[in-house]
Amino acid sequence: MTLTPVTRGSAVNDDPRRYGHLSTIRLEDPEAVARAAKSRRRHPGLKSGRQNFIVAADHPARGALAVGSDPVAMADRRQLLDRLQIALANPAVDGVLASPDIMDDLLLLGALDGKLVFGSMNRGGLSGLVNEFDDRFTGHTAAALEALGADGGKMLTRICLGDPDTVATLEATAKAIDSLAGRKLIAMVEPFLSVRENGRVRNDLSTNAVIKSIAIAEGLGSTSAYTWMKVPVVAEMERVMAATTMPTVLLGGDPEGSQDEVFASWQAALALPGVQGLTVGRTLLYPADGDVAGAVATAASLLHHTAEVSE
Repeated sequence: MTLTPVTRGSAVNDDPRRYGHLSTIRLEDPEAVARAAKSRRRHPGLKSGRQNFIVAADHPARGALAVGSDPVAMADRRQLLDRLQIALANPAVDGVLASPDIMDDLLLLGALDGKLVFGSMNRGGLSGLVNEFDDRFTGHTAAALEALGADGGKMLTRICLGDPDTVATLEATAKAIDSLAGRKLIAMVEPFLSVRENGRVRNDLSTNAVIKSIAIAEGLGSTSAYTWMKVPVVAEMERVMAATTMPTVLLGGDPEGSQDEVFASWQAALALPGVQGLTVGRTLLYPADGDVAGAVATAASLLHHTAEVSE
């Protein structure tokens, strides 16, 4: 059973039982997830000149449920699945980045046909955890992603020069990159230079800090052949993109400023060499005006498609 995606202009399905069949399948037929993964139609393939649009939905697995001023915006799984299906119904959306639980739901819903699939690998650095920088790999493994027919895995790589746990995270990231590369799967590395202030982790989004984080991250692993960077949009993006030859996707994060300002910053960055597209979650799934389809359509309009992709 699949749920018809909700699109702009159609009635929103607010039946609290609308995903009850997922629980039934998980109870009675858990192998259905593997069957859905095996039978799904794959994405036609990555091409230079055609930027990709990936929706991110791995925040809850790290205990990061907040969007803006709402501390539990992403807590309702039914609403999150609704919003993801709205986004994925747009043909300009190439795929999803998700934790295993959300990925399995989307597979059972048939929402990933023809899409790129990236699994979230390290979710152990829980938001607010006392040892948050010891970001252990508690999600997808490279072997599991290969079995799912996924295109790659993503790893958050926060580098705190004042925290000894950072070295363990760097080592684990390097091993994950090698494990993915050995299976010809993409390693999407999301690096930050980070600090702990007043008990909370803060990512340094200064231009020099982002450049330094890229320099460290792109040297991880015994090969970079399958490595991508996932970086924030900051000031002087020309300098940021000059720091790497790797395909790079832009992340949205929890935005500050108006939606128009955010989109304008993405548009400028997407015009730079080496930028392969967008990997954005909360900004588009929980827009201030509630119009998920509209936010996704606007973001899709910013992408550059200068090469034809054969279907």
